[in-house]
Amino acid sequence: MKTIKNKLALALVVAGLSFSVTAADLKLGYASDPVSLDPHEQLSGGTLQLSHMVFDPLVRFTQQMDFEPRLAQSWQRIDATTFRFTLRQGVKFHSGNPLTADDVIWTFNRLQASPDFKAIFEPYSEMKKVDDYTVDIVSKGAYPLVLQTATYIFPMDSKFYSGKTADGKDKAEVAKHGNSFASTHMSGTGPFTVTEREQGVKVEFTRFAGYWDTASKGNVDTISLLPIKEDATRVAALLSGGVDMIDHVAPNDHKRLKSAEGVDLVTLPGTRLISFQMNQKSNEALKDVRVRQAIVHAINNEGIVKKIMKGFATAAGQQSPAGYQGHDSELVPRYDVKKAKQLMKEAGYEKGFTLTMLAPNNRYVNDAKIAQAAAAMLSKIGIKVDFKTLPKAQYWPEFDKCAADMMMVGWHADTEDSANLTEFLTMTRNETTGKGQYNCGFYSNPEVDKLVTAANVETDPIKRIAMLKQVEVTLYNDAAFVPLHWQSTAWGARNNVHAGAIVNSMEMPYFGDLVVDEK
Repeated sequence: MKTIKNKLALALVVAGLSFSVTAADLKLGYASDPVSLDPHEQLSGGTLQLSHMVFDPLVRFTQQMDFEPRLAQSWQRIDATTFRFTLRQGVKFHSGNPLTADDVIWTFNRLQASPDFKAIFEPYSEMKKVDDYTVDIVSKGAYPLVLQTATYIFPMDSKFYSGKTADGKDKAEVAKHGNSFASTHMSGTGPFTVTEREQGVKVEFTRFAGYWDTASKGNVDTISLLPIKEDATRVAALLSGGVDMIDHVAPNDHKRLKSAEGVDLVTLPGTRLISFQMNQKSNEALKDVRVRQAIVHAINNEGIVKKIMKGFATAAGQQSPAGYQGHDSELVPRYDVKKAKQLMKEAGYEKGFTLTMLAPNNRYVNDAKIAQAAAAMLSKIGIKVDFKTLPKAQYWPEFDKCAADMMMVGWHADTEDSANLTEFLTMTRNETTGKGQYNCGFYSNPEVDKLVTAANVETDPIKRIAMLKQVEVTLYNDAAFVPLHWQSTAWGARNNVHAGAIVNSMEMPYFGDLVVDEK
């Protein structure tokens, strides 16, 4: 009966018909589903969402970007290279096996071997067992981002995943886009088990009766994740009652959901920075800090947020969003056309000049419209823009060549740390180290390079925050790039679904804690 009911529900979603759902039977309309049941096969939002549902991390972020204990109940830094985690006792995997330090170490070693995750764990030399419920993670040098890294460690059931399959394959194999034991079998410690999966059609989750977190108020018994790719179709499914919650609500649909009866729009400030880089190598004028400052002052990013993003973003004056180490509340947007014109005059460009601009037209929210608006704003200070947009598949090869004077780029830090933004976007380009890999502005400041390098080995958080704030101040004064905004995140939900309590800026709601009221 369960399979028949779910097929009926999916058919009703497609048909746009209403389907009554109880508190114990949540239906999600999501833009995509996980490509695999292996949590280490692909570093993607879908995989991480699955991990939070079926596994549990050592540590996870709160909505305020603080750290909260999960399978690690406490932690402490032993020295500059050693960080100790104390594990919860009495935690069971879905298989019934107990969680111990051996499982955490096994998982850590597998992450270091995963093609998609190994870069995150490259700073570490090993993880060592202290006792059955204590592990030490050892970095190659002083490393301050251990807790950020721990949010990626979802312990796997080492006994369940060890050994050979019937056809002689290693159960622990990480098979990229392949068929492996781990891609089709799961044993985690999380709130749900996967009971049925049809790739691209649905994933069925059932509450794990032996879940360790008995303090959680979550009351959802089953979840049906239904991939619905089109934004408008997801919204229609929510409004019809076919699903209870959807992700990635486009700005154009916000008003519709706000005015609809029985549904809520849930939004949070995001951490993905959208910006323009100014290519000092391709355009002589952009080498002058006064010209770069003029461009920053000419672009009304708060106006873009209000009119184009319809409030679905936070105007940025720096790289670091609120909550990141390095964020400086005094570095605000600075739209001022009069000052921009004065700066152009001081730089000797009172009559303006011409530059080229490239942006994608299907990668970020309203990307083409944003670029078009920025080009129009620059015309007001005499800068003539040769403007072009491309689909993302064609855009990225052009970006890799830094093919225009101004290029749009969005960035979300895997470590939820501002140093990651600087390392890739504004440090001096260095092909050997990979620093500045996406710095198409060719901005180079030895002070910034020195500060970020020092911050990446500074384990005193107070000192590190001061260093990263100085980086932001320097980038701000140098107008190293054009900050636009941080994209917000949005979900739609039936008003009996307390989605606001479980969503976060990483776009991975913690469904194990979701409370749904009876209708």
